Amino acid sequence: MRILETALYAENLEETAAFYETVLGLERFAEVEGRHVFFRLDGSVLLLFKPSATAVPPAPDALPVPAHGTAGPGHACFAAPGGDLDRWHQRLIAAGVAVESAFTWPQGGRSVYFRDPAGNSIEFAEPRIWGLS
Repeated sequence: MRILETALYAENLEETAAFYETVLGLERFAEVEGRHVFFRLDGSVLLLFKPSATAVPPAPDALPVPAHGTAGPGHACFAAPGGDLDRWHQRLIAAGVAVESAFTWPQGGRSVYFRDPAGNSIEFAEPRIWGLS
């Protein structure tokens, strides 16, 4: 089993989507203006939703996706092997993104934490922090 999709929420949808496109270089592949923007990852999808829009139940003639959303910042972590982690860290700094924390875990592996424009806690980490390769 693996995660197919992960959702983050942002009231400032377009500003946050632009961050994922320009700073992180993700590929935007689907969107509904004022509701969501979807990004393609390697084997999964990052869903960026506007919570005030997705909290509204679907219309009777729409797909029966239940209303959903969250309040407050969420968290997502992108896998970044060692050399990639260093490149991501430098890319964030070059883009003017404040790095909140960068450290090595006691069990091995490193993480870099920062925030997207919506305040979500985003992390790049070596998969070995979870014993993965």
